[in-house]
Amino acid sequence: MSHEMHHFSMGMWVFFLAYATSVVGSFVGLSCARQALIAPTGRGHRRWMAMAALSVGGVAVWLMHFIGMMGFDVPGTAVRYALGPTVFSVALSVAATWFGLWLVSSRAAWVNRVPSLVRLFVGGVGMGLAVSLMHYSGMWAIRIQGSLEHDTAFVVASVAIGVVAATVALWLAQAADRWTLRVPAALLMGCAVVALHYTGMAGVRVQVDPTVPLPAGQTVTALLFPSFVLGIVVLTVPIAALLLAPSRRDLALEQEFARWTTDDDGTDSSRTVPARS
Repeated sequence: MSHEMHHFSMGMWVFFLAYATSVVGSFVGLSCARQALIAPTGRGHRRWMAMAALSVGGVAVWLMHFIGMMGFDVPGTAVRYALGPTVFSVALSVAATWFGLWLVSSRAAWVNRVPSLVRLFVGGVGMGLAVSLMHYSGMWAIRIQGSLEHDTAFVVASVAIGVVAATVALWLAQAADRWTLRVPAALLMGCAVVALHYTGMAGVRVQVDPTVPLPAGQTVTALLFPSFVLGIVVLTVPIAALLLAPSRRDLALEQEFARWTTDDDGTDSSRTVPARS
Protein backbone atom coordinates (compact mmCIF):
# COMPACT_ATOMS: atom_id res chain seq x y z
CA MET A 1 0.00 0.00 0.00
CA SER A 2 1.34 3.42 -0.97
CA HIS A 3 2.11 5.97 1.71
CA GLU A 4 0.22 9.26 1.81
CA MET A 5 1.64 12.07 -0.34
CA HIS A 6 0.55 15.47 -1.60
CA HIS A 7 1.03 17.10 -5.00
CA PHE A 8 -0.33 20.53 -4.04
CA SER A 9 0.94 20.90 -0.49
CA MET A 10 1.71 24.60 -1.02
CA GLY A 11 -1.61 25.38 -2.68
CA MET A 12 -2.96 25.52 -6.22
CA TRP A 13 -0.96 28.66 -6.98
CA VAL A 14 2.01 26.37 -7.68
CA PHE A 15 0.01 24.67 -10.44
CA PHE A 16 -0.93 27.97 -12.07
CA LEU A 17 2.63 29.31 -11.78
CA ALA A 18 3.96 26.14 -13.41
CA TYR A 19 1.43 26.44 -16.23
CA ALA A 20 2.15 30.15 -16.78
CA THR A 21 5.90 29.43 -16.89
CA SER A 22 5.36 26.75 -19.51
CA VAL A 23 3.15 29.02 -21.63
CA VAL A 24 5.65 31.91 -21.58
CA GLY A 25 8.57 29.61 -22.40
CA SER A 26 6.57 28.01 -25.21
CA PHE A 27 5.58 31.35 -26.73
CA VAL A 28 9.15 32.67 -26.70
CA GLY A 29 10.46 29.36 -28.03
CA LEU A 30 7.92 29.23 -30.88
CA SER A 31 8.76 32.81 -31.79
CA CYS A 32 12.49 32.00 -31.88
CA ALA A 33 11.84 28.87 -33.95
CA ARG A 34 9.92 30.98 -36.45
CA GLN A 35 12.79 33.46 -36.67
CA ALA A 36 15.16 30.54 -37.28
CA LEU A 37 13.13 29.55 -40.34
CA ILE A 38 13.42 32.99 -41.93
CA ALA A 39 16.95 33.84 -40.79
CA PRO A 40 18.95 34.94 -43.86
CA THR A 41 22.24 33.39 -42.67
CA GLY A 42 23.26 30.04 -41.28
CA ARG A 43 24.77 31.67 -38.22
CA GLY A 44 21.53 33.49 -37.47
CA HIS A 45 19.59 30.26 -37.98
CA ARG A 46 21.74 28.42 -35.44
CA ARG A 47 21.52 31.28 -32.94
CA TRP A 48 17.72 31.35 -33.08
CA MET A 49 17.60 27.56 -32.82
CA ALA A 50 19.69 27.64 -29.64
CA MET A 51 17.43 30.26 -28.07
CA ALA A 52 14.34 28.27 -29.05
CA ALA A 53 15.74 25.09 -27.47
CA LEU A 54 16.62 26.89 -24.24
CA SER A 55 13.22 28.59 -24.05
CA VAL A 56 11.17 25.45 -24.69
CA GLY A 57 13.41 22.74 -23.23
CA GLY A 58 14.88 24.75 -20.37
CA VAL A 59 11.92 26.92 -19.32
CA ALA A 60 8.65 25.56 -20.75
CA VAL A 61 9.48 21.95 -19.87
CA TRP A 62 12.21 21.64 -17.24
CA LEU A 63 11.53 24.73 -15.13
CA MET A 64 7.82 23.95 -15.20
CA HIS A 65 8.62 20.47 -13.84
CA PHE A 66 10.54 21.78 -10.84
CA ILE A 67 8.03 24.50 -10.08
CA GLY A 68 5.40 21.77 -9.99
CA MET A 69 7.61 19.74 -7.65
CA MET A 70 7.36 22.51 -5.04
CA GLY A 71 3.97 21.07 -4.18
CA PHE A 72 5.25 17.49 -3.78
CA ASP A 73 5.35 16.44 -0.14
CA VAL A 74 5.49 13.11 1.66
CA PRO A 75 4.43 13.27 5.33
CA GLY A 76 6.89 11.49 7.60
CA THR A 77 10.02 12.08 5.53
CA ALA A 78 12.14 14.89 4.17
CA VAL A 79 12.27 15.23 0.37
CA ARG A 80 15.67 16.02 -1.14
CA TYR A 81 17.09 16.15 -4.67
CA ALA A 82 20.42 14.81 -5.93
CA LEU A 83 22.28 17.37 -8.03
CA GLY A 84 23.68 15.02 -10.69
CA PRO A 85 20.38 13.64 -12.05
CA THR A 86 18.87 17.12 -11.81
CA VAL A 87 21.57 18.64 -14.04
CA PHE A 88 21.26 15.68 -16.41
CA SER A 89 17.51 16.24 -16.70
CA VAL A 90 17.83 19.87 -17.80
CA ALA A 91 20.62 19.07 -20.27
CA LEU A 92 18.52 16.27 -21.74
CA SER A 93 15.45 18.48 -22.09
CA VAL A 94 17.33 21.25 -23.92
CA ALA A 95 19.24 18.81 -26.15
CA ALA A 96 16.07 16.90 -27.09
CA THR A 97 14.26 20.11 -27.99
CA TRP A 98 17.20 21.28 -30.11
CA PHE A 99 17.30 17.93 -31.94
CA GLY A 100 13.59 18.02 -32.75
CA LEU A 101 13.72 21.62 -33.98
CA TRP A 102 16.88 20.95 -35.98
CA LEU A 103 15.34 17.93 -37.69
CA VAL A 104 12.27 19.79 -38.95
CA SER A 105 14.00 23.05 -39.88
CA SER A 106 17.53 22.01 -40.89
CA ARG A 107 19.00 23.57 -44.01
CA ALA A 108 21.32 20.63 -44.66
CA ALA A 109 20.68 19.09 -48.09
CA TRP A 110 20.88 15.50 -46.85
CA VAL A 111 18.26 16.19 -44.17
CA ASN A 112 15.90 17.94 -46.60
CA ARG A 113 15.94 14.90 -48.87
CA VAL A 114 13.88 13.14 -46.18
CA PRO A 115 10.12 13.89 -46.52
CA SER A 116 8.95 16.59 -44.11
CA LEU A 117 6.28 14.35 -42.55
CA VAL A 118 8.89 11.69 -41.80
CA ARG A 119 11.15 14.29 -40.18
CA LEU A 120 8.23 15.61 -38.16
CA PHE A 121 7.34 12.10 -36.96
CA VAL A 122 10.92 11.11 -36.09
CA GLY A 123 11.59 14.45 -34.41
CA GLY A 124 8.34 14.30 -32.43
CA VAL A 125 8.94 10.75 -31.23
CA GLY A 126 12.58 11.40 -30.34
CA MET A 127 11.85 14.69 -28.61
CA GLY A 128 8.79 13.28 -26.80
CA LEU A 129 10.68 10.25 -25.49
CA ALA A 130 13.57 12.42 -24.32
CA VAL A 131 11.28 14.94 -22.60
CA SER A 132 9.50 12.06 -20.85
CA LEU A 133 12.89 10.70 -19.81
CA MET A 134 13.68 14.18 -18.47
CA HIS A 135 10.64 13.96 -16.20
CA TYR A 136 11.62 10.56 -14.84
CA SER A 137 15.29 11.47 -14.47
CA GLY A 138 14.06 14.44 -12.41
CA MET A 139 12.02 11.99 -10.34
CA TRP A 140 15.08 9.74 -10.07
CA ALA A 141 16.82 12.67 -8.37
CA ILE A 142 14.33 12.53 -5.46
CA ARG A 143 15.68 11.16 -2.17
CA ILE A 144 13.36 10.22 0.71
CA GLN A 145 13.37 7.92 3.73
CA GLY A 146 12.01 5.06 1.71
CA SER A 147 11.43 4.40 -1.98
CA LEU A 148 9.47 5.69 -4.97
CA GLU A 149 7.84 3.52 -7.61
CA HIS A 150 5.95 4.37 -10.79
CA ASP A 151 2.76 2.74 -12.05
CA THR A 152 3.43 1.36 -15.54
CA ALA A 153 0.09 2.50 -16.95
CA PHE A 154 0.75 6.11 -15.94
CA VAL A 155 4.29 5.95 -17.31
CA VAL A 156 2.99 4.79 -20.69
CA ALA A 157 0.29 7.47 -20.66
CA SER A 158 2.76 10.24 -19.81
CA VAL A 159 5.17 9.11 -22.54
CA ALA A 160 2.31 9.06 -25.07
CA ILE A 161 1.35 12.60 -24.04
CA GLY A 162 4.99 13.64 -24.39
CA VAL A 163 5.30 12.24 -27.92
CA VAL A 164 2.03 13.83 -29.09
CA ALA A 165 2.90 17.15 -27.43
CA ALA A 166 6.39 17.20 -28.96
CA THR A 167 5.07 16.39 -32.44
CA VAL A 168 2.44 19.13 -32.22
CA ALA A 169 5.06 21.56 -30.89
CA LEU A 170 7.37 20.89 -33.85
CA TRP A 171 4.50 21.34 -36.28
CA LEU A 172 3.46 24.59 -34.61
CA ALA A 173 7.06 25.83 -34.78
CA GLN A 174 6.66 25.83 -38.56
CA ALA A 175 2.97 26.68 -38.92
CA ALA A 176 2.48 29.46 -36.34
CA ASP A 177 3.82 32.30 -38.48
CA ARG A 178 1.91 35.08 -36.66
CA TRP A 179 1.79 35.98 -32.99
CA THR A 180 -2.01 35.60 -33.06
CA LEU A 181 -1.40 31.92 -33.81
CA ARG A 182 1.51 31.53 -31.41
CA VAL A 183 -0.54 32.64 -28.38
CA PRO A 184 -3.10 29.80 -28.59
CA ALA A 185 -0.29 27.45 -29.63
CA ALA A 186 1.65 28.35 -26.47
CA LEU A 187 -1.48 27.88 -24.34
CA LEU A 188 -1.95 24.43 -25.89
CA MET A 189 1.70 23.49 -25.39
CA GLY A 190 1.51 24.60 -21.75
CA CYS A 191 -1.49 22.31 -21.24
CA ALA A 192 0.39 19.40 -22.81
CA VAL A 193 3.52 19.87 -20.69
CA VAL A 194 1.50 20.19 -17.49
CA ALA A 195 -0.55 17.14 -18.47
CA LEU A 196 2.62 15.09 -18.98
CA HIS A 197 3.98 16.15 -15.60
CA TYR A 198 0.89 15.49 -13.52
CA THR A 199 0.02 12.28 -15.35
CA GLY A 200 3.44 10.98 -14.40
CA MET A 201 3.02 12.24 -10.84
CA ALA A 202 -0.36 10.50 -10.55
CA GLY A 203 1.44 7.19 -11.01
CA VAL A 204 3.95 7.74 -8.18
CA ARG A 205 3.77 5.25 -5.31
CA VAL A 206 5.73 5.96 -2.12
CA GLN A 207 6.91 3.61 0.61
CA VAL A 208 8.27 5.33 3.73
CA ASP A 209 10.78 3.55 5.97
CA PRO A 210 11.58 5.51 9.19
CA THR A 211 14.64 3.33 9.78
CA VAL A 212 16.34 4.71 6.67
CA PRO A 213 18.73 7.62 7.41
CA LEU A 214 17.67 11.13 6.49
CA PRO A 215 18.31 11.67 2.77
CA ALA A 216 21.18 13.81 1.54
CA GLY A 217 20.75 16.37 -1.20
CA GLN A 218 19.17 19.75 -1.90
CA THR A 219 15.69 20.97 -1.07
CA VAL A 220 13.49 21.84 -4.03
CA THR A 221 13.52 25.53 -3.08
CA ALA A 222 17.33 25.56 -2.91
CA LEU A 223 17.42 24.25 -6.48
CA LEU A 224 14.47 26.23 -7.75
CA PHE A 225 15.52 29.74 -6.75
CA PRO A 226 18.74 29.85 -8.84
CA SER A 227 16.96 27.92 -11.59
CA PHE A 228 14.14 30.46 -11.69
CA VAL A 229 16.60 33.36 -11.84
CA LEU A 230 18.51 31.59 -14.62
CA GLY A 231 15.23 30.96 -16.43
CA ILE A 232 14.44 34.68 -16.36
CA VAL A 233 17.88 35.42 -17.83
CA VAL A 234 17.40 32.71 -20.47
CA LEU A 235 14.12 34.32 -21.56
CA THR A 236 15.40 37.90 -21.40
CA VAL A 237 17.98 37.35 -24.14
CA PRO A 238 15.60 35.89 -26.77
CA ILE A 239 12.84 38.37 -25.88
CA ALA A 240 15.25 41.26 -26.50
CA ALA A 241 16.41 39.60 -29.72
CA LEU A 242 12.81 39.12 -30.87
CA LEU A 243 11.98 42.77 -30.25
CA LEU A 244 14.97 43.82 -32.36
CA ALA A 245 14.60 41.17 -35.07
CA PRO A 246 13.35 42.19 -38.51
CA SER A 247 10.00 40.79 -39.57
CA ARG A 248 9.54 38.61 -42.64
CA ARG A 249 8.15 41.65 -44.47
CA ASP A 250 11.25 43.68 -43.59
CA LEU A 251 13.50 40.90 -44.87
CA ALA A 252 11.50 40.69 -48.11
CA LEU A 253 11.81 44.45 -48.60
CA GLU A 254 15.58 44.27 -48.00
CA GLN A 255 15.92 41.48 -50.57
CA GLU A 256 13.78 43.39 -53.07
CA PHE A 257 15.88 46.51 -52.55
CA ALA A 258 19.05 44.47 -53.05
CA ARG A 259 17.70 43.15 -56.37
CA TRP A 260 16.80 46.64 -57.55
CA THR A 261 20.19 48.09 -56.64
CA THR A 262 22.29 45.24 -58.02
CA ASP A 263 23.03 44.84 -61.72
CA ASP A 264 22.84 41.52 -63.50
CA ASP A 265 26.63 41.18 -63.30
CA GLY A 266 26.50 41.48 -59.49
CA THR A 267 27.70 45.07 -59.20
CA ASP A 268 25.91 47.55 -57.01
CA SER A 269 24.16 49.98 -59.37
CA SER A 270 23.48 52.43 -56.56
CA ARG A 271 27.22 53.02 -56.34
CA THR A 272 27.80 53.41 -60.09
CA VAL A 273 29.32 56.79 -60.97
CA PRO A 274 27.90 58.26 -64.21
CA ALA A 275 30.46 58.90 -66.95
CA ARG A 276 31.38 62.53 -67.67
CA SER A 277 30.66 63.89 -71.15
